Amino acid sequence: MAEVTWGLTTSHVPSIGAAMDRERTEDPYWKPLFDGYRPAREWMAEHTPDVIILIYNDHANAIPLAMVPTFAVGTAAGFHVADEGWGTRPVPDVIGHPALAAHLVESLVDDEFDITVAHQLEVDHGLTVPLSVYCPAPGDAWPAPVIPIVVNVIQYPQPTAARCYALGKALGRAIRSYPEDLKVAVFGTGGMSHQLAGERAGLINEEFDRMFLAKIQDDPQSLADLSREEYVREAGSEGIEMIMWLIMRGAMDDEITRIAETYHVPASNTAAALALFENRA
Repeated sequence: MAEVTWGLTTSHVPSIGAAMDRERTEDPYWKPLFDGYRPAREWMAEHTPDVIILIYNDHANAIPLAMVPTFAVGTAAGFHVADEGWGTRPVPDVIGHPALAAHLVESLVDDEFDITVAHQLEVDHGLTVPLSVYCPAPGDAWPAPVIPIVVNVIQYPQPTAARCYALGKALGRAIRSYPEDLKVAVFGTGGMSHQLAGERAGLINEEFDRMFLAKIQDDPQSLADLSREEYVREAGSEGIEMIMWLIMRGAMDDEITRIAETYHVPASNTAAALALFENRA
């Protein structure tokens, strides 16, 4: 039987990937952020999963705004890295796990979630930056196969935080019902508070961010109870990405152990954070 062994929440700011690609992680601007990643990276390097399920949002690079699925699961054997206008990042393409992905789709649909099935999918920085945060030097291949789960957080109406948390719980059930013995890591990505346009461009709400970081471990239901309007008001129009962290949290056990955490402001006008959790079992 498959099991969720650990979960990672991390920002997926594109400039974080660019700093790694251009070997600027020791620059004064970036060094504090990457120093904060170090304890989590060391722990994750010693706990390689068999499969990663990575929850992220596409940024209109692979999925056009003409048709935006609320939730989509990538079921392909592989996923090319998308060209976001400056060429593709110098990172490996992503290997999938079609058997587990197909099982997740069936289980989630049976659990009354209407899932879009992506038999072909390119992946942008929303997915590749978290993989680089996890493994900064992958060589020719990432350490484990990846199943992408795409969430609409860019076009109204986004799913509610409560729906994302419920999807996470259904995802956890789906993983545990898979008959093969697999160790699965679940990544929830995006955020923290930031707004890229409009009168509040540059907004960062450290008080809200730190509240979210604290409560996602022991009181995720209070975060699921917040409306999308509350997320946008407190965390900015792009800060609503944090609802994807709740999918990761829902997939894990009720009681989890915090392994590492870091919070940094700013990373390209964004509050950037990482939190790493292990299932207590």
